[in-house]
Amino acid sequence: MNATLRLLNLTLTSLLMFGHAKEGKAQITEETYRRAAYFLTGNLQKQVYHLEVIPSWTDGSKGFIHSTYTSSGKRFFKTNTSSFETEEAFDHAALARALQEKTAEPIDQADLPIERVSVANGKTVTFLWKNQNWTWNIDNGSLTAIPVTERNEMESFSPDRKWKAFSRNYNLFIKNLTSGEEIQLSFDGKKDFEYASYWGWSDMIYGENGERPAHFMVNWSPDSKKIFTQIVDLRIAEKMYLLDWSKDEKFRPELLSYYRGSPGDSTVVHYIPVVFDLEKRTERKLPELTTPHFIGITMRWSDDGKKLSGFQIPRGYKQYHLIELDAETFDTRKIISESSPTHVNRDNIFRRLKNGQFILSSEKSGWNHLYLFDWESGKEINAITSGEYVVNKLSHFDEENGVVYFEASGKEPGRNPYFNHLYRVNLDGSGLEQLTPENAYHEVYISPDGKLAVDNYSTVNQPTQSILIELKSGKHLQKISEADISNLKSRGYTSPVPFTAIAKDKKTEIHGVYFLPTIFNAKNKYPIIDYTYSGPHTSTTPKTFKAGLLGHQQPMAELGFVVVTVDGLGGFGRSKAFSDASYHNLGDGTTDHVLAITQLASKVKFIDITKVGIFGHSAGGYDAGRAMLLHPDFYKVGVASAGDHDFRMEKAWWPEMYMGYPVGDYYHEQSNITNAANLKGHLLLAHGGIDENVNPSATFKLAENLIKAGKDFDLFIWPSRNHSFGRPPGDYFTKKRWDYFIEHLMGEKPIRHLQIDFVD
Repeated sequence: MNATLRLLNLTLTSLLMFGHAKEGKAQITEETYRRAAYFLTGNLQKQVYHLEVIPSWTDGSKGFIHSTYTSSGKRFFKTNTSSFETEEAFDHAALARALQEKTAEPIDQADLPIERVSVANGKTVTFLWKNQNWTWNIDNGSLTAIPVTERNEMESFSPDRKWKAFSRNYNLFIKNLTSGEEIQLSFDGKKDFEYASYWGWSDMIYGENGERPAHFMVNWSPDSKKIFTQIVDLRIAEKMYLLDWSKDEKFRPELLSYYRGSPGDSTVVHYIPVVFDLEKRTERKLPELTTPHFIGITMRWSDDGKKLSGFQIPRGYKQYHLIELDAETFDTRKIISESSPTHVNRDNIFRRLKNGQFILSSEKSGWNHLYLFDWESGKEINAITSGEYVVNKLSHFDEENGVVYFEASGKEPGRNPYFNHLYRVNLDGSGLEQLTPENAYHEVYISPDGKLAVDNYSTVNQPTQSILIELKSGKHLQKISEADISNLKSRGYTSPVPFTAIAKDKKTEIHGVYFLPTIFNAKNKYPIIDYTYSGPHTSTTPKTFKAGLLGHQQPMAELGFVVVTVDGLGGFGRSKAFSDASYHNLGDGTTDHVLAITQLASKVKFIDITKVGIFGHSAGGYDAGRAMLLHPDFYKVGVASAGDHDFRMEKAWWPEMYMGYPVGDYYHEQSNITNAANLKGHLLLAHGGIDENVNPSATFKLAENLIKAGKDFDLFIWPSRNHSFGRPPGDYFTKKRWDYFIEHLMGEKPIRHLQIDFVD
């Protein structure tokens, strides 16, 4: 054998030996999956103790009950706000024994299946379980239950309890509860033109000629003399369809349908408001206030029952009108109107005061703030808040003293602009005072009497502190608890790491967080995965300790990835200009992600910028698909689940509000379906077969166009699932998504048919 041939044989032998050695040292083992599953929400929440305190207040502010996980399991605690003592609310083992003896069902004292718990005088525990109200006497051990009285949602009683309103054959009736006399108020109701009803978000019609679910809605005037309601007009509305193939007992698919208008559709369900006068037996339709069902109009009665008021929002969300309707003359008065070239906020903060004034939020300054107005004239009296920060919530109003308690973000310089704080301010805008000074995100629960509050403050890398505070001053009265993650630390857990980057406008600082595996070694290079859900209606990057723990990111990181989440331009929670960056341009959300990841990779050396993946669900599913098509050389692997891949096929309200109305060419240009030919990397499309929220038709159309373009991709349909799958507790698709990145981004071989103990 000559020297060249011997060298060739030696090289081949070495390569074979190296291949076998690499296969024997595969990174992905059953332990890898177990490590990831540990961090799924259903499992992890039992390993973290005293994560937060959400109070159920009793007697105004005298005390509260809260539940949390401890080393002994799930426990209910009671806090006395006079003595500042927190202790277990009762003997959990004793209650478990009493429940088990009473019902013969196995009860785990470490995970009592009870809700709405209250404790009276330290002796009586009441709670809800299995649709029954239970009472347990601690002293004598007696346990009794009374079935919860089911409220008949197809009828409504007048405030004076003399009348009952109900519907029959699509018309509105009332019944005199003394005489039993029934009076028909409407007469032209019929199928598809239906009085005193509404269209529910997930209403489903089964079969070719199925009936839609019945609903009932009336709004009585305070004096019981009038009724405000609406007619649901389905006469020209078009349905969307689904086929359910998953029923074991059926050998043909079941046809499902529902009404859900898409952007630009004229054939949608409409609501026609109507007012009935019971004394005069008159009906007055208000066609000028007709609105698509996905916008709707809610009207409130004045205290004297003579007028109605509410927000009217024309289609397109570019303006709103606060109107008042005279229920006698039916004259309509516009109290105040606001418009925007992009969109107005449809969820305004609103509070009507007893002195003829009202508080209303507005983004007219470029930031969401509170303003005081006069009800009769509609004129602005003064700004209550102002500046370059965002008011998020009117938390409490002390009308007697004219003090507004509100939550806002971005006010404190040098802090994360998304951090929420509690403030107080006088109604005239003076005396602004911060009540929660800690540099963290504050989640505040105020007592009904406005005297105390529970403040849970944290960051993604600072455990939650739960503090009882005096509302007026913000003074700390008692530290109730602090999150304990000792179990996680023993496994090598480190908290997510915040970072900042510069956005595509080359000036705005944007914020993100990255997650590391517990087996992290800074000397290694890790593929990076972007978890996405963008748009002006949300902010996805975790801000709190809880949000950093309980999500998709850490389980994915445990497989051997660095996982990133970024809030780019066009998102929620900052200035009006910041959110408007995505108007007509929802498809460009992931460009800031590319920039953030690239900038992060220049700062840390353990990221492999040549191996970047992305995943998301729903609007995040669109993002993931869009990223693969808009940035095909950057993102190598994507998993797009329940994606609304073409906004023209989505439910109408949020694309029309944030993408624009009427529908323009930008809808077509930013459709994943019309850009399918751009795909270069590995893409997994997934959808629930009976998803009524985001109809699977867009995923099928994207698949069809990928086929037409000759592109390789993968498709997963879960026949029996609606929109809810692949969520943080984990399910079959969770492993499917993990495996896709293991194989195509990491380059390892997943373990097939491995059963994981998910908590679904």
